[in-house]
Amino acid sequence: MGMSGARPGPGPRLVGAAGTAAAILFIALFRLRHLGPLDFWAWLALNIVIVVGLGFLIDKDCVQRLARDARAGLLRKAGLGIASAAALYAVFAAGRILALRLFPFAAAGIDNVYALKAGVPVLRVVLLIALIIGPGEELFWRGFFQERAGSTTKPAFGFALTAMLYTAVHLASGNIMLVLAAAVCGIFWGWLYMRYRSPVLNMISHTVWDLLVFVAFPF
Repeated sequence: MGMSGARPGPGPRLVGAAGTAAAILFIALFRLRHLGPLDFWAWLALNIVIVVGLGFLIDKDCVQRLARDARAGLLRKAGLGIASAAALYAVFAAGRILALRLFPFAAAGIDNVYALKAGVPVLRVVLLIALIIGPGEELFWRGFFQERAGSTTKPAFGFALTAMLYTAVHLASGNIMLVLAAAVCGIFWGWLYMRYRSPVLNMISHTVWDLLVFVAFPF
């Protein structure tokens, strides 16, 4: 299920600059949560559009990789994406029970995550997750950053670096539960990408998981 035929991509400096830009944008988002008329969800979607556009601009082969990936075994990737999302949801369900028993701050931390939806129409959350947030996060973090960081060094290094940066930007939220959730997700989706090197599979997995957690079956 891996991809082949990719031409040489951007060097480590450009990849690092893109990662730095993404870190700045997402740290500001998690720290402030609002930007003028933009609520958290609109600002998150805007940031994702910006970083995905930056990734496409830097990595000229990104669109071609995505197109090749979408043409090969799409049904299987969709099935794996949905199954992996369900498995990750089960991990979080078990983790929530454990966290509530072990950590006195867990309940408040989880409530603070869901407070981000307060007053936001459900349909708007669904559309932003399905069309921008879920697919876009994977396009940038795994499809671009992990792919290119790994190609300039080693895949395991790209995986580790991406998981750490993905987790680190959530520290700005001050919510330990959100940081722990980001760490688990970053490791899981990073491993999934390292295993299959399929942006489409990761996009489906992330989008379905987001919809399960934030809309269909919230914790």
